[in-house]
Amino acid sequence: MGRSFANLHIKSKNLEKTIDVLRELSKEHAKVLGRKDAQETKDVFYISQSNENWTSLLHEYFVWGTVKKVGKTLSRITGEPVMAAAYMNEELLELSIFEDGDIQTERIFCEPWTREEYEELREERINDDYLVKALDIPNEDIDDLLKLTSPEQAVNKLSELMHISLWSDFEWIPYEETLQHQFVKYEL
Repeated sequence: MGRSFANLHIKSKNLEKTIDVLRELSKEHAKVLGRKDAQETKDVFYISQSNENWTSLLHEYFVWGTVKKVGKTLSRITGEPVMAAAYMNEELLELSIFEDGDIQTERIFCEPWTREEYEELREERINDDYLVKALDIPNEDIDDLLKLTSPEQAVNKLSELMHISLWSDFEWIPYEETLQHQFVKYEL
């Protein structure tokens, strides 16, 4: 098995608003974070504002298969675009962007054999115009990005274009000094 990660990014310049949104998520939508109720325990989030337009979030429940549900809920609460990134076993990168609780666009970066192996693997909604608008990436750069089939190359290119590091996961924090400096722990 290869390396995997899952993270969320809210299009927001306001850290305090993001923290309020995460408090609401934790209290009112505990189920989407894998808990039965809000009183069970405080949620630990790691938050980074490494980009002036995006706030990055890590949580122990973010994995491939759950991070999209959280992204959808967060986008409904905040009213801002939320990008969910899930990288699984070095075989695929699933990039989904939500706004107002609805998926606006999704791209899966993988080799053709991976699509064949995962028979049900396909995008929920492809809308490249929204991708350009939400990520603030020039068309010529988006074209280069969308041609990629290597998940690793897609992560690197997207990280470069957005000026954020997608190479981050909750479980990596204790082991990677760079992430320890980049992310701040919040218990909400």
